Amino acid sequence: MSAVTALPRCAHPDGSIREGKSTVGDAAKSAPRRDGGPSEAPPPTGPADEVLQERLQHIDHRLLVLSGKGGVGKSTLAVNLAVSLSLNGRRVGLLDVDIHGPSIPKLLHLEGRTLSGRAEAIEPLTFGEGLKVVSIGFLLENDQQAVIWRGPLKMKLIAQFLRDVEWGDLEYLVVDSPPGTGDEPLSLAQLIGRLDGAVIVTTPQELALTDVRKCITFCRQLDVPVLGVVENMSGLVCPHCGKTIDVFGAGGGGEGMATQMGVPTLGRIPLDPQVVQASDAGQPFVYFYGKTETASAFRRLSEAVIDSVEGPSATTTEADDVASS
Repeated sequence: MSAVTALPRCAHPDGSIREGKSTVGDAAKSAPRRDGGPSEAPPPTGPADEVLQERLQHIDHRLLVLSGKGGVGKSTLAVNLAVSLSLNGRRVGLLDVDIHGPSIPKLLHLEGRTLSGRAEAIEPLTFGEGLKVVSIGFLLENDQQAVIWRGPLKMKLIAQFLRDVEWGDLEYLVVDSPPGTGDEPLSLAQLIGRLDGAVIVTTPQELALTDVRKCITFCRQLDVPVLGVVENMSGLVCPHCGKTIDVFGAGGGGEGMATQMGVPTLGRIPLDPQVVQASDAGQPFVYFYGKTETASAFRRLSEAVIDSVEGPSATTTEADDVASS
């Protein structure tokens, strides 16, 4: 049986993918408890774990993109960060661990594509000239199919994506996590070993900032470095008069919160209607609209991440060519 078809799944007549009793039981033996209590079991060990560690040795830097609340543009930012890193000459992989609401296939215009496997390896899909992409969305029959799983199956799938995907030699693996601090980011943090850091996405709205504080606390409790906070949708520049409209509250709220929490600010991304249109069309904004100020903001974000992870360095590569094209 191929690596892809071996994924733990049970198709239900209504089109959803639900847990099977035996599968859940098997997964529960090796999955940790969410409350972190004394009976928590460690991640699986043995031959499979050795394969996982071997695979991870070929990934230089591992980034987790988080948000405390949905609807703040986290997946859009994760895609544009990954593409921008690739344009900066880095070998990049993008892993979508949002099991219940995968957005990466849509954002990269890869809907309808499926993963293929050989022996015990899964081949990732590619975008552009080498960005490697994996998402559970590539395993679903259509975009209406629901995945109804508890934590153990999610951890099992994330482990398989890390262990069995032929990522090759990567300089960066960008992981798009679902909103909040639940099963997926917890499982990822426990399975992947060393994380270079988390990029936390918010809007200026206080409601979003409140939950971002929880994300920062989550990272600290798991010893995950916080690379910084990105304030997305940070003001809308009126196309008629040029004034900035604070749609989600006064811009800079994310920066103030980051200062209070003692973490850096990586940048502010303006609210741009073209980003919405490009995302719906599956066109990463930084790639297709390189001359815009919003694309420049995405590039500055990727450069800030590179400087934080690798140290201050020159980042003039293909990104400049795209911006001038």
